[in-house]
Amino acid sequence: MRYIVVIACLIILFLSSFELKTYKKINAIELGKKLFFDPILSSDSSVSCASCHKPEYGFADNQAFSLGVGGKKTSRNTPSVLNMKNRSAFFWDGRASTLEEQALGPIQNPDEMNLPIHKAVLRLKNHPFYSKAFLQVYGKEIDSLLLGKALAAFEETLEIEETRMDQYLMGNENALNESEKRGLQLFNGKAGCIDCHFGPDFTNDQFKNIGLFSGGKNEDLGRFNVTKNKKDKGKFKVPGLRNVIYTAPYMHDGRFKTLEEVIDYYNNPDIANPKHPNRDKLIKTLNLTSQEKKDLINFLKSASAEKPNPLMD
Repeated sequence: MRYIVVIACLIILFLSSFELKTYKKINAIELGKKLFFDPILSSDSSVSCASCHKPEYGFADNQAFSLGVGGKKTSRNTPSVLNMKNRSAFFWDGRASTLEEQALGPIQNPDEMNLPIHKAVLRLKNHPFYSKAFLQVYGKEIDSLLLGKALAAFEETLEIEETRMDQYLMGNENALNESEKRGLQLFNGKAGCIDCHFGPDFTNDQFKNIGLFSGGKNEDLGRFNVTKNKKDKGKFKVPGLRNVIYTAPYMHDGRFKTLEEVIDYYNNPDIANPKHPNRDKLIKTLNLTSQEKKDLINFLKSASAEKPNPLMD
């Protein structure tokens, strides 16, 4: 009997040593990735970050409103988390100013993961892997700040930088076909897209009312909910356009199912919504021809990678 106890103790020591060695191999990015795909951060352990930010759809969702815990629908369309490393504001209304802050928002949102942050932290503290992993990665016990930091570390790696459009801008004339080149000229000229969608990630990180807001009683007020400034009613964050072909449906409410619908709206916004309080002065009838619309869409496709997310490389 004594020998059995001794052997059992040796086995436990061996396994503990093996686990510690395994934990030591993890870094902040790997820890954040594991958390991103783990439903442990939802109240009933049924929903993860990846349930709404689906890798196969450019880390966005393929439906207008995502489903949270208990099948609850989100109040807005799930935006992509690709190319978030250099952003200055997050969420459609910009209520978070850092990626770390953004990462914690869906966890505690009752329509999404529905788990108060202090309970999420306690759950991870009591978990055999996460309790040790945070200690080994950050040198201290998990808290809310470290939880956000770990998730952000992973999200910062989700960058799309090498597309045919990039190759063309770097001097490869053959990277784009003639239609795409015409689309680029339209993007920078007649269509006026570049007024808001500029820079490496095709966003000025500002908030715009593009005319979808009608001023109805129950409409989403957008940025106004954060600033309480009447001028911000109906304003939403200008999204980046990298990998845009994978992230349909579009807009804060997912009303447009295709890029064709998006371009049709911008081409004649007054038809879609004749009432448009606070609409930005940049939004006006474009009078694009059918061919010009096709060229513009083809250019947008060239700004997307061959695969919907960098994890597939």
